[in-house]
Amino acid sequence: MSSPRKVLHVDLDAFFCSVEEILDPSLKGKAFVVGGRPDSRGVVASASYPARQFGIRSAMPTAQAVRLCPGLIVLSSHRKDYAGYSHQIMELLRDSAPLIEQLSIDEAFLDVTGDRRAGEEIARHLQEAISGQFHLPTSWGAASNKLVAKIATEVGKPKGLVVVPAGEEEAFLAPLPVGMLWGVGPKTQASLADLGIQTIGGLAQSPIHQLRPVFGERASELIARARGEDDRPVEGRRDPKSISGETTFARDLSERRALEGVLRELSEEVGRRLRAEGFSGSTVRLKLRWPDFTTITRQTRTAQPTNLDLEIFETVLGLFDKVWRTGRPVRLLGVGVADLAPPIRQLGLFESGRQQDENLVHALDEIRQKYGKHALRRASQLEERDPDPKEENTG
Repeated sequence: MSSPRKVLHVDLDAFFCSVEEILDPSLKGKAFVVGGRPDSRGVVASASYPARQFGIRSAMPTAQAVRLCPGLIVLSSHRKDYAGYSHQIMELLRDSAPLIEQLSIDEAFLDVTGDRRAGEEIARHLQEAISGQFHLPTSWGAASNKLVAKIATEVGKPKGLVVVPAGEEEAFLAPLPVGMLWGVGPKTQASLADLGIQTIGGLAQSPIHQLRPVFGERASELIARARGEDDRPVEGRRDPKSISGETTFARDLSERRALEGVLRELSEEVGRRLRAEGFSGSTVRLKLRWPDFTTITRQTRTAQPTNLDLEIFETVLGLFDKVWRTGRPVRLLGVGVADLAPPIRQLGLFESGRQQDENLVHALDEIRQKYGKHALRRASQLEERDPDPKEENTG
């Protein structure tokens, strides 16, 4: 029996308004909308959460919104700014998951089934990354399929993260209003209400003979959705643009030996994942965050594409030495390899030992796959590892 999928759904909370608050911080905490003018039949494109407390929603006529909230601030859209932030965030997501399906400028599905981390851990990391890098709030849902993950996001808004474990889909959906179910619009909701069905659980338990006269062939599909069944794949690009890993420390590190040890472990993890997915890369990247949350990245091209731990480590250590000064505390370290392609390499005159290195890492990969990634460790790593880092791998 195959393992359940791990599907994430992300929604950028009140995206246009959140970007406007970055452009003009004085808007924070105020009731405002982005949309057309109230005197020109304009509609609301996005409403801030304070505005939503007045019942204002997207697609509502702006004139109606102003009537609901007389002091409402109405802003024209800055679509180039919205598109710019969206592009950067979607690129971050594409670098972090092998499969992403972008639904709109502010919404996407991610399939992270192949990642060994729990869906909640991956979502939490990405939520914090988007908040830290772009100062934008997001809501996340994690489940075994797209239908439940998207509803989980809606339940957790704003700034939420809701996880629905595999096998608990129907129980999670049961108390929710039937209108939250994908495919149930106002007309379908009204027809269900006529049958006395108000919740998703009520729909899931309805006998099909009660629904079929009203919905025909759709009846069985509605019941299946109400039970949390959805086998639609996440459709998007499968090949990653890069593979990376990073570690945020529970306390800042300032000792070189410990920092070097973390870089070595990250290099080994990235190398292992490159080999597992059949890639080599010709660009090695370092990511470093100081205690004040300032984040820098450095990268360099290698002479030939690589997926070997030692080559990645030595390259990223060279980048690290150019930016770090003895004793300076570090909050986060990351290692990445980009410009990926199948591993094709021409051996140089003095590279006869490289084949031995390749044979060795493949043998180590097999042992770690069977017995766990910590089954084999370098002796130097036994003392240099920080006692309490939070490990995060993205890719």
